[in-house]
Amino acid sequence: MTKILLSLHVLAAIIAVGPVTVAASMFPPAVRRAAVAPPRGAGDGGGGGDADAGTVRLLHRICRVYAGLGIAVPVLGIATAAAMGVLTDAWLLISLVLTAAAAGLLVAFVLPRQEELLEQLADRQPVERAGTARLAMFTGLFNLLWATVTVLMVVRPGSTTGA
Repeated sequence: MTKILLSLHVLAAIIAVGPVTVAASMFPPAVRRAAVAPPRGAGDGGGGGDADAGTVRLLHRICRVYAGLGIAVPVLGIATAAAMGVLTDAWLLISLVLTAAAAGLLVAFVLPRQEELLEQLADRQPVERAGTARLAMFTGLFNLLWATVTVLMVVRPGSTTGA
């Protein structure tokens, strides 16, 4: 049962967290492109503004949907840790704290700021570079936390498995 839980935990992390980290990282530059692109029919024959705004909406939707699916990662991780008897190991407790911090950043700063920027684009308001830079900073912290958790999952300080 432990191998099944561990496999599901790893798959959930790859399938749920991976898309959020990538889409969230792509979001700030996509907003900057959409903010400067002329809307469809603006005389340039393009329509790049509409396409860029669509990309921004899609990236936000990916972040929202996969963040919800990402709840499976710590749930399966805790079940796996319980099955392995490592629930009180320091590396696991630190990983849980970092996971909670990453989730908190995503819910409190990344997703709401993405929504604000989407509203600014929809209302054709100017998008300040400082706003996208702050979002990029929070996204970078989110990604750094997940990278740290991943390293802890692989290295498992104090592990007796020799891995």
